Amino acid sequence: MNYTMIDLNKWSRGDLFRFYMDNMRIVMSLTVDIDVTNLKAYSKEHAVGFYPLMLWVISKVINAHDEFKYSWDKDGNLIKWDFLSPSYTDFHSDDENFTKMVTEYSDDLFEFCDRIASDRERHKNERAVLKNQPLNFFDVSCLPWVRYKHFDVHVFDDGKFLAPVVTWGKYEQENGKWILPLTMNIHHAVADGFHLSRFFNEVQELILSLT
Repeated sequence: MNYTMIDLNKWSRGDLFRFYMDNMRIVMSLTVDIDVTNLKAYSKEHAVGFYPLMLWVISKVINAHDEFKYSWDKDGNLIKWDFLSPSYTDFHSDDENFTKMVTEYSDDLFEFCDRIASDRERHKNERAVLKNQPLNFFDVSCLPWVRYKHFDVHVFDDGKFLAPVVTWGKYEQENGKWILPLTMNIHHAVADGFHLSRFFNEVQELILSLT
């Protein structure tokens, strides 16, 4: 869990960051339809679950860009993590509860998926947000029961939560393709519409590139 301290006076975004933190704490939310046809085919061909595959795709794109890695240290100083791992839910249909855990990110798709499988098996009998999880995380949730048009998450803190919150819903067939709604919430202090748009574009590009 290594990180870099951020000097606002030397950071190119320092003045914008100060403006949003001091005057207007805004969280942007955007939902985009993503074509996951290739991801479904890849999942079947390589016998890897769609859920961990999607977690890897999201994590890889997030870790490619600094704007998603900002946080605070224990003394309230702005920092940038070297990498983030997903804090995700494992839903249990038998009792309709879930386990919330963090699996350490790996750039290697199959290594990461193996880690996901191992963590889900290890904690399958727990119904909780697991304690003592690493601090370098972003939040992920999934609503596979409904294909929505928009989804928003309100984090009721003091408006300083900087990590992305990512959600996706049910994929459905449309014009011969499988379409999935994908949502990101991100603090305007660290990202703009450009960065938000790039996230969705790169998620789509990465999915299409898998062979």
